[in-house]
Amino acid sequence: MGPLNGYTVLELAGIGPAPMGGMILADMGAEVIRIDRTGGAPGLHMKDVSSRGKKSVALNLKDPGGIETLLRMVENADVIIDPFRPGVCEKLGIGPEVCFDRNPKIIFARMTGWGQEGPLAHAAGHDINYISITGALYAMGRSGQKPVPPLNLVGDMGGGGMLLVNGILAGLLETANSGKGQVIDAAMVDGAAQLMWMFHGFEAMGMWDASKREANLLDGGAHFYDTYECADGEYVSIGSIEPQFYALLKEKAGLSDDEFGDQNNASLWPQMKQRLTEIFKQKTQAQWCELMEGTDVCFAPVLSFTQAPAHPANVARATYIEVDGVTQPAPAPRFSRTPSEVTSGGSQAGADTRQVLSDMGFAARELEELQGAGVID
Repeated sequence: MGPLNGYTVLELAGIGPAPMGGMILADMGAEVIRIDRTGGAPGLHMKDVSSRGKKSVALNLKDPGGIETLLRMVENADVIIDPFRPGVCEKLGIGPEVCFDRNPKIIFARMTGWGQEGPLAHAAGHDINYISITGALYAMGRSGQKPVPPLNLVGDMGGGGMLLVNGILAGLLETANSGKGQVIDAAMVDGAAQLMWMFHGFEAMGMWDASKREANLLDGGAHFYDTYECADGEYVSIGSIEPQFYALLKEKAGLSDDEFGDQNNASLWPQMKQRLTEIFKQKTQAQWCELMEGTDVCFAPVLSFTQAPAHPANVARATYIEVDGVTQPAPAPRFSRTPSEVTSGGSQAGADTRQVLSDMGFAARELEELQGAGVID
């Protein structure tokens, strides 16, 4: 039983960060019920990793009967996750105030890109846009080249899904004391801005030039914090920031003090990086792993996400699992007494409609009527 065993979460079906948040809550033991549309593709979520451990209820939210069904479910829930643009739930008749009337303790968690208010609140957007206005995207890339999107990890996942879970957990803790629910406004632009906290501090201390890329300590500017190509075309990563780790890098790579002695002289970084580029191309990735991996050089091979599950460190920690034939990350973080677990793979849309509603007090006759009216599948 995970640490959230006993909590019920209603997740209005969406994409990206909201389903990720629901996945994490389900891993932690919450009963997460995804509210899907009726008439959808039955196998839509079967290979979707974020659907693991969730149940599915298919409702027609354009029908008053579907709205009433959802509100009765709200009475039995602790959290509802809203992945829509601001105002959509209100137009449907399932906004926060309506839900609070049914359940004053409900946590109404809203996941958007731009937030619930502001000049961009109703505009469409994606991860790349949200991280653009926080300075995160500007900082990523090589000198003299355009910024490089870091997949959709910074806005959607780190700034969105993780922020959503953080807000929900804090809301549940507060509700346990106050007995009152509240609305959580989790915006990806806010989360991405929070993820940039360190660089605001670095810039204020004169340790970062925000106008440049590949010119600073952690953006690939430093020769001791970057990736290098090996003789076989594979790559390795080096993060030898601290002096003792840098000294070990010099020892393992055969670097002379004359050429690599002044570690933090940024004016020398380009030429030292060029020399390291030549050196790392002299051995294969496997040879560099044999020489440096597991030492305090701060070294790792650069792996694709399909290679990562086979790395010995990931195997030893069971960092990846396989569910219904799909390799995926295992639940995290790890709890000593109430471990998280994946209870099932993705379920078909509407697969659990009758069972979930029955468990929430809907009579068999009501379920027949709802199905006959097209409210549920």
